Amino acid sequence: MGDHVFLKVSPMKGVMRFGKKGKLAPRYVEPFEILERVGNLAYRLTLPVSMSGVHNVFHVSMLRKYVRDESHEIDHGTIEVNTDVTFVVEPIRIIDRSTKKLRMKEVDLVKVQWSHHDEGNASWELESDMRMKYPQLFGELGA
Repeated sequence: MGDHVFLKVSPMKGVMRFGKKGKLAPRYVEPFEILERVGNLAYRLTLPVSMSGVHNVFHVSMLRKYVRDESHEIDHGTIEVNTDVTFVVEPIRIIDRSTKKLRMKEVDLVKVQWSHHDEGNASWELESDMRMKYPQLFGELGA
């Protein structure tokens, strides 16, 4: 009791669960807290209100142990969540530049650090798209 576990969700073809479809759908979701042991091989979990239609007792084959890691914890106070349970991510700065050589042309890319993410989660984006959507990022560079 008091430990946390991941809950296994079975993917179904054509059904979108947890925002992803097909191969990209997660196999395990959330770390849920164990409330009590029910029988030899079942546990009762604390589920959020959004999953109120799901029975809260699960067989051990549906659970995977969660080892707590401080890097997994998110400070929810800094993130503004919308009513549809989404949040807006804005670019903070450009970390790096690169030119990708394709067969017939070259494509300019920029590595962007996003809000609510650290530098390790920066992504490569097309420079032309970023200049169009976020010109303020390039104003300070003079490029």
